[in-house]
Amino acid sequence: MSDIERFFKIKNKNTEELKEILIKNWMSHDGFWFFHCLQLCGIEKTNIINRAAVRSMSLLEIERLKKMFEIEIISTFDDLKNVIHLIFQVVKANFMDFEYFFPKDNVIIFRMNNCFAHDGVKRIGALEEYKCGIFLRIDCWLEGLDLEYETNPEDFGCLLRDYGKCERKYLFKFK
Repeated sequence: MSDIERFFKIKNKNTEELKEILIKNWMSHDGFWFFHCLQLCGIEKTNIINRAAVRSMSLLEIERLKKMFEIEIISTFDDLKNVIHLIFQVVKANFMDFEYFFPKDNVIIFRMNNCFAHDGVKRIGALEEYKCGIFLRIDCWLEGLDLEYETNPEDFGCLLRDYGKCERKYLFKFK
């Protein structure tokens, strides 16, 4: 038994609590990185750097998740639904107020009920020109899963700012 396993057993903690603090730390780093980059580079360069970092990280992340969950190919919408559930069991923390649902075959809707990215960028005064990376992360996962899909809205900066709600629909094309 490792030291961390002993600590968790002694302190009556569980892996969900560990996951929560690790994700909170990651999101804090992400927010501070964005803030300091904004201070040094301005919003235009920060958006470019942030989205490039999200793309690189997400493509690596999905490869790691595929390996962990032994995912080789997704050939049906049911396969995709199962993979989406698995991914969010790993990457979603309790403070993240979003949902995803499958209203009909080959359709997923992702909805942020309260968007922590929007709120954080608004607090630092950069909301008007902010380009979100959250849905880009999902797009890159789908790219890494080699899936064909369309989105609505297709292009975005900040959906909550631009459309009054943070929601995106994905339509998949399975053979």
